[in-house]
Amino acid sequence: MDINQKIADELKIRKEQVEATIKLIDDGNTIPFIARYRKEVTGNLSDETLREFGERLEYLRNLEARKEEVTRLIDEQGKLTEEIKASIDKAEILSELEDIYRPYKQKKRTRATIAKERGLEPLSLIIYMQTEKRDIYEIAKDYIDVEKGVETVEDAIEGAKDIIAENISDEPEYRKKIKSMCFREAVMVTRAAKEEKSPYEMYYEFQELIKTLPSHRILAINRGEKEEFLKVKIEKPEEKILSYIKKDIIKDEKSQYYGILSDTIEDSYKRLIEPSIEREIRTDLTEKAEEKAIKVFGKNAKQLLLQPPIKNITVLGFDPAYRTGCKLAVIDENGKLLTTNTVYPTEPQNDIIGAKKVINGLIDKYGINMVAIGNGTASRESEMFVSDLLSERKEDIYYAIVSEAGASVYSASKLATEEYPDINVSLRGAISIARRLQDPLAELVKIDPKAIGVGQYQHDVNQKRLSESLTGVVEDAVNKVGVDVNTATPSLLSYVAGINKIIAKNIVEYRDENGSLKTRKELLKVPKLGKVAFEQCAGFLRIFGGKNPLEITGVHPESYEKTEQLLTKLGYTVDNILDKEKLLQIKEDLKKVNVEKMAKEIDIGELTLKDIIEELSKPGRDPREDMPKPILRSDVLKFEDLKEDMILTGTVRNVTDFGAFVDIGVKHDGLVHISELSNKFVKNPSEVVSVGDIVKVKVIGINQEKQKVSLSIKQA
Repeated sequence: MDINQKIADELKIRKEQVEATIKLIDDGNTIPFIARYRKEVTGNLSDETLREFGERLEYLRNLEARKEEVTRLIDEQGKLTEEIKASIDKAEILSELEDIYRPYKQKKRTRATIAKERGLEPLSLIIYMQTEKRDIYEIAKDYIDVEKGVETVEDAIEGAKDIIAENISDEPEYRKKIKSMCFREAVMVTRAAKEEKSPYEMYYEFQELIKTLPSHRILAINRGEKEEFLKVKIEKPEEKILSYIKKDIIKDEKSQYYGILSDTIEDSYKRLIEPSIEREIRTDLTEKAEEKAIKVFGKNAKQLLLQPPIKNITVLGFDPAYRTGCKLAVIDENGKLLTTNTVYPTEPQNDIIGAKKVINGLIDKYGINMVAIGNGTASRESEMFVSDLLSERKEDIYYAIVSEAGASVYSASKLATEEYPDINVSLRGAISIARRLQDPLAELVKIDPKAIGVGQYQHDVNQKRLSESLTGVVEDAVNKVGVDVNTATPSLLSYVAGINKIIAKNIVEYRDENGSLKTRKELLKVPKLGKVAFEQCAGFLRIFGGKNPLEITGVHPESYEKTEQLLTKLGYTVDNILDKEKLLQIKEDLKKVNVEKMAKEIDIGELTLKDIIEELSKPGRDPREDMPKPILRSDVLKFEDLKEDMILTGTVRNVTDFGAFVDIGVKHDGLVHISELSNKFVKNPSEVVSVGDIVKVKVIGINQEKQKVSLSIKQA
């Protein structure tokens, strides 16, 4: 297989792009570095495409390695033919390759291997070839051997049938064709395993063609089966399958072999082929569904990580609870913890007066501008309490509801213990909630990406694959934004291209011992951060107040000279980008640059020059500022206030295969079903909305009993 051509065809890119990108990957370059600083080489492939590229490259290389191994193993048995070798070469997926190898695998003792030990293989060949004219029962007499356990003619024929049945089940062409027929026509049928209420009631009497089953339904059915609420079966086109095999094997329906072979084919299908094909189909469906779920999770997580920070504010983190009290944490504009406390405005204490006194005191003392309320248990009651308190004050103080998914994971983590050794575990959640509002990216990187709660069945998918994918997503988000090397935590630094956890820790230790870094080059003094790591990470690290103004931008050190040449040609110096008035002039002049002509003049790639121009136009600017800002509230909308046809503004909290969940300020997020996302046909909700989007929605359905709201974007 030509791996390069296959990747080019799959990703719809040129073969030269594939070859150049493989060389970059093989040379040890990271995906963020390749995506950002090697655009000329890759032909401007995005980080998402490069991640997919890397995965396919690894899969196809593993496939080729397995092909070599299978070829060797069959050859060692002396059974490798040109036909088998051609089939191996043609195989495009691992399961197809394993089907080819299946007949040559070392088997456990089966009915067929026992029959072979009894010397019945020649008889099985006579029956299978169907050319012998003598009566088969007469022929079978020659194979009676009491010592070997073949006592009768029937024993001999039954043993021969077992050998044929196994050979049929091992035939790769049959398995490939049967799977293909099943994927076209088979139906997944689910029934209740026990009659009791559960989240899986819609599947208690359910069936659907497997080719149309969406991924979220497959994962829901899998979970229902695992929790023993559902019985699952795949109904296959059995008659068609049997007819296909019989037609291929049986030469004459009137011959003496017809009955024997017909029974053998049915036995082979029901006893050997069907159970393993069912397992393989379920595995294939699950793998595809998991891949889809992982992609949805990754996309949602990236949007969440790229939520804009709210800068220059002092935040009160409010972690709601009932009996144990609501935990408070005041965080200053730089993310530093000022104080913590606990109040009891909710059931059972209902100490609203005492809680107001404490919080009003904190607002007066620390000049709090914003309250970040966690969305977990008692969030609704806490929101009503906070809203009431803020309405009594003269100054404008707002609150926002913040997802607290993973806050408890962080609170009990080793990292949280290192950051706040003297703070009680229960109070750390409030700190995390406040900081998430201030800078979502810096705070969320401290938590296992699986715990940030924007997925779909994330606990049901392959956890290793999910972790790998989400780590890549976090890396891409962190490197897209860039990191202030002098303030970043080790957690944030460890996601920068080329920097691992050890180097991240070393950077912080170097900073503590030597003070703030003044140049990117100074990074080379950090233990274990050599030239290779420096090349990968330098462009993503920002140095504010350092010696070189270019180091507040994403311009890579390898392009400093060309950047200075560009500015000189426009009549400026590097220092001018720090002067607000001069910067306005620089921006205007950069807009007029003829990129093609300038690239030739200063001998640089056009794509790299475009990136440099973009960086010089917004030095030190956070790309997250372009994202929708979080909704800040001052009053509460109760579920009872909702009426059909109401138009509301909400924040997209999660996107799944079947629609989007939108926070409209009531206790539970409302669902915009896929059919209500747009007036046009929507194949995938993430094409229309993303996590963090601020959207206008219309209330189109209210279920008082279940406290569920149906929303529409297309009607709003």
